[in-house]
This record gives sequence, C-alpha cells and structure tokens, in this order.
Amino acid sequence: MRIAIVGGGPAGLFFAYLMKRHDRAHDVRVFERDAEGATYGWGVVFSDVALAFVREVAPELYASITRTQQVFDTMRIVHRGQVVTLANNTFHRMARIDLLRALHAHCRDAGVAIAFGERIDDVARFDDCDLVVAADGANSSVRRRFAAHFEPTLDVRPNKLAWYGTTRLFDPLSLIFRQNDDGLVIAHAYRYSETHSTFLVECDPATWRRAGLDRMSEAESLAYCERAFAEDLAGEPLLSNRSDWFNYAIVKNRRWHTDRVVLLGDALRTGHPSVGSGTRLAMQDSIALFDAARVHAHDVPAMLVEFERIRRPGSDALQEAAIRSTEWYENLGPKLALDPVSFAYDYLTRTGRVTHDDVRKRDPALAAAWEALHAGHAAPAGNARC
Repeated sequence: MRIAIVGGGPAGLFFAYLMKRHDRAHDVRVFERDAEGATYGWGVVFSDVALAFVREVAPELYASITRTQQVFDTMRIVHRGQVVTLANNTFHRMARIDLLRALHAHCRDAGVAIAFGERIDDVARFDDCDLVVAADGANSSVRRRFAAHFEPTLDVRPNKLAWYGTTRLFDPLSLIFRQNDDGLVIAHAYRYSETHSTFLVECDPATWRRAGLDRMSEAESLAYCERAFAEDLAGEPLLSNRSDWFNYAIVKNRRWHTDRVVLLGDALRTGHPSVGSGTRLAMQDSIALFDAARVHAHDVPAMLVEFERIRRPGSDALQEAAIRSTEWYENLGPKLALDPVSFAYDYLTRTGRVTHDDVRKRDPALAAAWEALHAGHAAPAGNARC
C-alpha cells in the first residue's frame, strides 16, 4: 500500500510505525507542518490500562517511551486549603517531546519517511495513494476540506484554559482549587520529568473577565496565575510555551471516513484534559486502524468500515465520560461548600463510571471517611468501572 499520513503527532506516527513494521513493502509517508523538535505541550499522562495496550502491540516502543517516565500511584486534591490524598491512582507521565522522539526513532528505523515543515491543505497531491490518514489535530484542515462528508460538530466549552509548565515538582497528580476575590481558579498539575511539571490553569468565563485576564498579555496572565497559586508553587515560576488562554472544543464526526480518507486522533474526536485521554485515544485509534488493515489488507473501503466498527464503541464511551468530567468542572459552584473529603469523593464519581464499591476497592480510607460523614445516605451507584 501507499499511505500518506497528514500530521506527525502520536496518532499518525504510531499508525505509520505499526504498518511499516508489519510490512516493509508499504510506502508510508508522514507530513508534519511543524519543524522537528517543536512541541507546544509539556507532559502527557497514561494510566496503567492506557499503557498496557502499547506494551501488547509494540513492546519495543513501550520500552522506549517508558525509559524516561515518572510513575506515582497517588493523587491529591486541594480544596478549601486542605489536602485529600487519593490512593491507588497510578499515572505514568513523560515529556511529550520524549514520546515524539521515541516515535520518530522507531518510524525511521522501520523505514517510514517523515517530512517536517510540510503543511497539507489539499489531499489532491496524494491521488497516487491507496490510503490518506488525517491525523492533523482538532483543527484538521483535511476534515475541514471534506466537512460536507464527515459532518463534524465542534462543541466549544465555556471554561478558559492556559497550559503552563513549572519547575515545581508535583509528584502526586494534583488538582488544586483556589478561590480569590475574582472567583475560582483551578490547576491540574503533575510532574512529567526529573525537572518539570505540567501546570494547566482553568477558570470559568466570569472569573476570567473579573480578573482582567481577557485584557492581559501572556506575561501578565502568567504573573496572575503565579500569584493565584503562590502557596502551591512555593516560589517556583510558571513557564510559558505559547501559553495563551483558549476554549477547549469537543470534536465529533458523524462519519469517520471516505473511500480512502480516514480521520484519526483529535481530528476524529477529542477527549478533554480533565481526563487526560487525548494521547490514549489517539494511539488506540492507531491500533484499531492497524488491526483493520491486517484483516482487509487489499480492500481499503472495507478496512475503514472495519476500523469504525471495532473502534467507535470504546471511543464514544470514553468521550462521553470526558464530557461528563468537563461538565463537572463547569458547574462547581454548588459543590464548593462541600467538605474536602466529600468534594474529593464527588470528583472520583463525577463521570458515573466509578461506583462506591470501586472507591472502596481503590481507596478504602476515602470510602470509610465518606461513609462516616454520610451515614444513612445512599452512595452513587454508577454503571461501570473507570
């Protein structure tokens, strides 16, 4: 097969590697608009379950990407100035650039051609290809070109976010809720390397405007966030990398593919930073498309139908959980009066996928503390494990 992949993020690179590793006769080319070494994120997070699928399909890649990982098994929630520790929440973290470098190296060793600085706005140049993979992100130009067919919807959420880094090392993944005169500001923070942590700041639009963040420069916004989280940063600075405020858009597509063009990763569907699912979804897409290709090696339309059949149920379920998590952060007002234990418990059960029994198994101390505070009250039933 001749395969053109638009977008050099984890989704496109992982699929390229799997296909070329499987059959060196495939002509696989990746076109990335940014320069090599450019990345505009900080760290990425995987749960145990999320990394297991990489280990199963590509143990050699798993060994590479986990070489520099940071692993911690607790979370902490800071609410009303008090810390609640959540046990048995294992997360693997690594620098996004390290993940990309590992993927670049494996792709090149397998014989994948990667072109950097190549912006693709029209796939007509790939008329000689059997398959075109649009893995060019949430603002996909390929998806936009075929919008009448894919019928995408972009649900732009109201909360404002800014993605910073910091030299303050947050070993447990930390969710920090701080109230000031302007309103509520939230930080999602986790260490991803020996020297740095991701520090994502979130606030509702009313707080954003009252604080004057709508009128501040990037440097002024950074300084405001440093003041808001001064106690948590303990004198360490926030770091910017094009850290402008943005609204997250939840992307869906009615159709996933045409006869030979398929969407992958964020171009297909987005999760939300509050569940850390973006990279996981992208790489699971790559595995599903690879599995479909092995079944229908010489029939691309059938391959793409099979890809959607095997991937859509899990994709939709995780995206729905991400939407519920998003809505939890957007409607925190009534919950801010909760005591710290009840607030942390409410966080754990926010998507409806974690039951009280799940909390008991994962964190018996938290479950017991919640039960002591809410004796006689029914616990959330939920419907599945997270």
